[in-house]
Amino acid sequence: MNAIKKRLEDTLEKIDATLDAPLDIAALATAAACSRFHFQRQFSAFVGMGVADYQRLMRFRRAGLQLAFRHETPITEVAFNAHYENLESFSRAFKRVFGQSPSAFRKLPDWSRWQETYQPILDLKGEIMRNVELSAEKVRIVTFEETLVAGLEHRGPPAQIPASVRKFIAWRKDFGTPPSKSATYNLFYDDPKTAPAEAFRFGICCKVERPVEKNTFGVETGIIPGGRCAVFRHRGPLENADDAIREFYRDWLPASGETLRDFPLFVERVNFFPDVAEHEAIADIYLPLQQ
Repeated sequence: MNAIKKRLEDTLEKIDATLDAPLDIAALATAAACSRFHFQRQFSAFVGMGVADYQRLMRFRRAGLQLAFRHETPITEVAFNAHYENLESFSRAFKRVFGQSPSAFRKLPDWSRWQETYQPILDLKGEIMRNVELSAEKVRIVTFEETLVAGLEHRGPPAQIPASVRKFIAWRKDFGTPPSKSATYNLFYDDPKTAPAEAFRFGICCKVERPVEKNTFGVETGIIPGGRCAVFRHRGPLENADDAIREFYRDWLPASGETLRDFPLFVERVNFFPDVAEHEAIADIYLPLQQ
């Protein structure tokens, strides 16, 4: 079973890495070390959908994030990037999946419907791709410099985090701190798997050079304190970092002899999907340690 899962992992990564390429079932079957006569049935049995449907849904995932978070990208360009020849056919297909037209989704996304669509896939991929071994060699001890940040605290169901991210992006544009000029951080105050949904907190921050003025977005000045941290680099969707974070606490920390500091785990988002392919997204995960 482990060998089959590893081959399926390779197949999913290959599809994710080549979203803009035509499907080559023979090449995918070869990558999965599976006869082309059985490959599509085996894929569907594990993933719950056919190869073409999976690719289409991943293209829609990229398109939805472009609509929600990259307002400078015209909807016609989003449709073309999703491999539709015209806006009308893209709009019909998009609405069938998400219950909203692309223009309506851009104005006010239904994040609950979005999560219902993608969370099962992310959970499955997280299960299949459990190949992270957080060895001591992958963890570095660094001194993190105290950092002045502008932050927006999301409070409520984790499924609604994207709505808070949209608000923070709007503030960043007004304030002139795009990701290309200002580091982006997330503060993991609570574990989404154990915290009550309405009490769940999640910090969305970026580095700033001066305190934040009062604003209507709810963004406030904060500080990520300086000090020693253990850090490791995660590649791929941040939603799939749970296992590595669990190993951080369960295995690495006791073996290291280190003691945790009174500040939450935090993440620096080095780059983002959909600006890069999802498997190329990078996040550095920091665990604050005592001196």
